[in-house]
Amino acid sequence: MLRPERMSKVSVTGSNRVIEPVIEAIHDLEVVHLSEYEGQIEGFETGTPLTGADDAADNLVTVRSLQSMLDVTERDIEDRRILDWETVPERLETIRESVTELDDERATVRTDLSNVEDDLGSLQPFIDLGIDLDLLRGYETLSVMAGTGDQDAVETALEEADTIEAFEVFTGDDVLAVFAHPDDVSLEDVLVGVDFTQYEVPDGEGDPLDAAETLRENRTELEAELERIEEELAAAREEHAEFLLAVEEALFIDVQKREAPLRFATSDHAFVAEGWIPEREYDTFEQTVTEAADGHVAVDEIEVAAHQDYAPSHEAHEPDEPGPESTETEDVAADGGSAELESGDSPPVLLDNHRLAKPFEVLVKAINQPTYWELDPTIAILLTFPLMFGFMIGDVGYGILYATIGYLIVTRVESDGLKSLGGVAVWAGAFTILFGILYGEIFGLHGLGDVLWAGHPPLHKGLQPNFLAYAQAWLFLTLFVGLLHLTAGYVFGFVNLLSHGIKDAFFEKGSWIVLMGGIWLWIFSTHAAGAKPDLLFTVFNSAEATLPSGAAIASDQVAFALGFGGFPATAGLVGLVLAATGLGLLVLGEGALGLLESLNVLVNVLSYTRIAAVLLAKAGMAFVVNLLFFGAYQDPEGLFHFLVIGGHAHAPEGATVLFQGLINMGPIGWLGGILVLVVGHLLVLALGITSAGLQAVRLEYVEFFGKFYEGGGANYHPFGYTRHYTTTD
Repeated sequence: MLRPERMSKVSVTGSNRVIEPVIEAIHDLEVVHLSEYEGQIEGFETGTPLTGADDAADNLVTVRSLQSMLDVTERDIEDRRILDWETVPERLETIRESVTELDDERATVRTDLSNVEDDLGSLQPFIDLGIDLDLLRGYETLSVMAGTGDQDAVETALEEADTIEAFEVFTGDDVLAVFAHPDDVSLEDVLVGVDFTQYEVPDGEGDPLDAAETLRENRTELEAELERIEEELAAAREEHAEFLLAVEEALFIDVQKREAPLRFATSDHAFVAEGWIPEREYDTFEQTVTEAADGHVAVDEIEVAAHQDYAPSHEAHEPDEPGPESTETEDVAADGGSAELESGDSPPVLLDNHRLAKPFEVLVKAINQPTYWELDPTIAILLTFPLMFGFMIGDVGYGILYATIGYLIVTRVESDGLKSLGGVAVWAGAFTILFGILYGEIFGLHGLGDVLWAGHPPLHKGLQPNFLAYAQAWLFLTLFVGLLHLTAGYVFGFVNLLSHGIKDAFFEKGSWIVLMGGIWLWIFSTHAAGAKPDLLFTVFNSAEATLPSGAAIASDQVAFALGFGGFPATAGLVGLVLAATGLGLLVLGEGALGLLESLNVLVNVLSYTRIAAVLLAKAGMAFVVNLLFFGAYQDPEGLFHFLVIGGHAHAPEGATVLFQGLINMGPIGWLGGILVLVVGHLLVLALGITSAGLQAVRLEYVEFFGKFYEGGGANYHPFGYTRHYTTTD
């Protein structure tokens, strides 16, 4: 589960007369990730498509074109069909003729409709002007211009022009029409520099209102015609959609098979095909392919790819030096003898995770596909992301909503990526519910704690003044969580580098573990306790204990009475020795850069305190929303309680009312309160994703992945196709 599935490199060598049944068998198995042939074998060339590939590809283009015209999309069907290829071409041609004709008609009508709309738009200014269209053109001695502009500026320019013998300006609300008798000069030249934009006079005669009415009638007729065509196309879609989907699928599969030799090495008499399959599939693969070719092929398992064999070398290979995945070239026998391509391709990556962990692969692949040689962190994310998210939100109400949203995504959407995100949401919601039970909270209210825990839930978020020690405990605990999470990351990196030798692995990753462990062992110890915050020695101690300084510990300083008041001072000194050793190893392994980056062992761990910060922030937001709606008071012991109906009557004597609550302010307060309550909790729900979700993802990607993860593996794409609309049985 921590490694991608082990892959085997296989080859199939045989006579060209069995190439088709071999392709058929490989395609039906859907397990072979074919390797590209790059001309490594003397006398062999890259194969050419099988006969009929061009015709199948042309037909596939035709079918997809028809699907586009009819707007055919993927759909669920009850029964897959067996296509009768004696009748398919005739039916396909009939559909093509009718649908193409309708599509051409639709295109023509749409063009005409667009032109009518354009004409109506160009007529609008002239309707405003109110002058017949034929009066705006066709004069021998008059120049006419219509448009928009500054009437005063136009008239001034015409009056000042010596070349204009006479003029008249007609106006509408926003349009001007200039009639002028120029003397050997164009009217356009006279109006150069004037605020005036000319409109082209539309074709036609008479009142523009009549012309517009005629165009509207044409538009109505065209819209009716377009509706008729769309209805006919919709009817054709319903009648032929499943047939076209089935034919498209069958043709796609046919093209896949016929073009498969493009990845083979072929000669006049023989072929060689190579690819990767999951190791567990080899026996089935060998038996199926051998039977399909009646034994006239040689099926070989070239290698079972050990994960560490494909780890990148510490030093780059020389250009002419064969890499670990290179193989020697052998001759190919036309009679079915074995042959092996000199191949430099690495195994594709097929992640091997339990179905419960599958949704979290989307978070790994969002960065990049793991490489074949490195550890797959999916399980680590499954064990940490929901835990961090649930801890930060910790509310039964919000958890139910997150889980419900995730379930709806999983069951209602088609996208595999979104389904995976839905699965992550279900996990996050489940842990949010779990911590909500432990906190005794539902939508920020503590009534659940009264029901389940008799008013004393085992955990508190630390928002109440009396439970401040819990907030400090969570800060302390998140440091431990960060230390464990980062150590796991370094251990992953250590394992990944073992192929280079334990020495390199220890210098590059082990040194960080020693340095970080030593530093934090000292921090959590009582050595130099005066320089450290008291919470390190109080929140997990007991009220009967004392601080390293000798001061007594108050009961409200203890969150969990575990008796832990820090590691002994001697352990702290051991930690300093370990830290110095780790720093020395780091400098030996990485030089001055290691010294500069050594402070990361502090910064990275402290980064995890954001978990406690988000916990308190989300709890505070939910508290404020409920405070505004229900009102709240603080009792003499310092605890907050919500008011419901009755206002101050519910606050005991000596309590301080913080806010009366909108619910206690009459009908208007009720309406405003309900709005605040609903919108407020929806906002908290959404911010839970953008804060708790993103912060948890950041800790996974930046802090955890940064210690070991490279990514960049090749995706596993087996040759074949899963049928949805057709069957051969």
